[in-house]
Amino acid sequence: MLKEKILQNLTAAMKERKELEVSVLRQLSASILNKEKEKRFKISKEKAGISEEDLAKQSLLSDEEILEVVGYEAKKRKESIVEFEKGKRNDLVEKEKKELVILQAYLPQQMPEDEIRVLVKQALEKTGAKEQKDMGKVMAELMPKTKGKADNALVSKIVRESLS
Repeated sequence: MLKEKILQNLTAAMKERKELEVSVLRQLSASILNKEKEKRFKISKEKAGISEEDLAKQSLLSDEEILEVVGYEAKKRKESIVEFEKGKRNDLVEKEKKELVILQAYLPQQMPEDEIRVLVKQALEKTGAKEQKDMGKVMAELMPKTKGKADNALVSKIVRESLS
């Protein structure tokens, strides 16, 4: 499971005294734990009277849910890089880029842009979309195919370009 892999890598990084990697993996572990607590709270509200053991089992995140957390953390780093570049804080840009590389090791390989363009073209043909107002239909068609494999901002940018 992905969570165990992250924790094993955290332990290894601690032993090897890799400060940046330890920091990033601790933040990631904390985010995963917070997401599990949210899930546990939601389950306990929905299913009153559930045993503590069942609640603990059901509140564990699947690998797909953990990938969402990793993706969210990577997205935060990307946004920070853009903002730090605007502020001409090259030291922080470099730090965020290094953190992003560590997080990307846990994400699936990202689709190349030309592959996304092919999927967009197929989705446009399938939905019959012609105008910007049809973007929702196209995105709904694309999201299951690109989830976790492509940056949603890039996908929507390509869709917008194709519709104009």
